[in-house]
Amino acid sequence: MKNVILFVIFITAIHLGFSQSYKQEISVETKNTIKIKVFPNPATNVINVLGLHNSPNASIIITDMYGTQVISHHWVIQHNALNIPVFNLEKGVYLLTIQTEHQNIQRKFFKE
Repeated sequence: MKNVILFVIFITAIHLGFSQSYKQEISVETKNTIKIKVFPNPATNVINVLGLHNSPNASIIITDMYGTQVISHHWVIQHNALNIPVFNLEKGVYLLTIQTEHQNIQRKFFKE
């Protein structure tokens, strides 16, 4: 009888622990999901970024796939958007990093 009670308690504890961790994972994903749009991708002349928080001093860094920094600017984000000129970049794959006091975003894009 004691074994059955211990078994029921054990199963209940596992179930409660799994349910709580599952709920925490869902809430963390929901909070961290940011709807940032980067387009066009592939780009030719300009990368448009929508869904940003407005910021008076945003650090914009573009690196190539070797990690070499090819563009670095401090820009003002207004109207929750940025237009970043990329016409002078070679064709290839790049990593766009936007850092503000409210956001730290990284997105990959292709340059035609």
